[in-house]
Amino acid sequence: MIELEGVPELIDPVMICAFEGWNDAGDAASTAVGHLDREWKGEVFAALDAEDYYDFQVNRPTVWLDGGVRKVTWPTTRLSVVRTGGDKPRDLVLVRGIEPSMRWRSFCNEILGFAHELGVEMVVVLGALLGDTPHTRPVPVSGVTSDPDLARSLDLEESRYEGPTGIVGILQESCTHAGVPAVSLWAAVPHYVSQPPNPKATLALLNRLEDLLELRIPLGELPEDARAWQLGVDQLAAEDSEVAEYVQSLEEARDTAELPEASGEAIAREFERYLRRRDGQPGPGGHASDSGVADSRDSYLRDPGSGRARPTRSTARDEPRDEPREESSDAAKAEPDGAAATGDGRPAGGAKPRGEEAGKAGRADAEDERAEDRAEGEAERARRGEAEEDKAEQGPDRDAGREPGGSDEDPADEADGNA
Repeated sequence: MIELEGVPELIDPVMICAFEGWNDAGDAASTAVGHLDREWKGEVFAALDAEDYYDFQVNRPTVWLDGGVRKVTWPTTRLSVVRTGGDKPRDLVLVRGIEPSMRWRSFCNEILGFAHELGVEMVVVLGALLGDTPHTRPVPVSGVTSDPDLARSLDLEESRYEGPTGIVGILQESCTHAGVPAVSLWAAVPHYVSQPPNPKATLALLNRLEDLLELRIPLGELPEDARAWQLGVDQLAAEDSEVAEYVQSLEEARDTAELPEASGEAIAREFERYLRRRDGQPGPGGHASDSGVADSRDSYLRDPGSGRARPTRSTARDEPRDEPREESSDAAKAEPDGAAATGDGRPAGGAKPRGEEAGKAGRADAEDERAEDRAEGEAERARRGEAEEDKAEQGPDRDAGREPGGSDEDPADEADGNA
């Protein structure tokens, strides 16, 4: 039976767990919980019986001196409680220990017993694994849950893992079966520099935890430690050419994997986001009339002569007729990152007007094109009318001896008409 004497009534408590061992690459997860306990001055209120869960030949006790008196510290799991500050304070129940050697189901049931008695609303388990990730890039942290509803509400991944697991996976599944919402946050640690500590991975876990719980965590010296760690690994990698080449290959693979999909729809979405950030408001129906982007309904004009659709010309490729080249270059310099709008709605670098001037230029070019199309259509119809009159005047004598399906038009004229 669990007895919690001296533990006050908690405010919106969340249980945060981390265990040393297989699920704690670089000690990133256990260090994160230790950081929370230290910064918020946690008070230990319970500890699990080490005899029930640990093999002391695997996790040996340690002996230390306290004022000349020898004492023994047994490997175990301890629970402490901290209260966060801010406008909306809440309590965190911190569970920190070593992955148990045996009786995992009883171990998880005891943890869940504490969670039930304390009124815990959600359990968050921190973990870290070794991965093919470069130390020079941000540490990837994934949020995983076995609850489909929780995955949708918190924008998390639904667990699809199959294979060997540790106490983190077992505790999460135990919470799911007990009806307790549970989330796992996993940080990927570079496998070529797995020695603890890894303050950069610890910092990444705490940042992700802030986003998940919507609270502010005091980081102390952790950001400086993370920068010093990365500089130290940079120096070690620079001294070994093979390691440097391997890190570069990981960087290239990571950057390639994170590139957006190279499709027309993806490019259009990114460009629309840019326009919204620049103009401060979205265009109606995704169209912008005064920002240099042509309406998508006018992306294709129909050729009156042939009846076929053809793409419009880009106003960016055609220099403005009434503006000198030098002014266009200045306009390009004023555009952030060289991004601008062409007549068919695609981003393009180069010279072009901005804002309302760009819209006027695009509309003027479109009117000119329509006038040209109408003139070409009228000329084509007139030419075909003359050909029909010639055939009518000459009568059947001219058609005699001609092969079926023949045409009295010149092949070059026919090609011009189809064009």
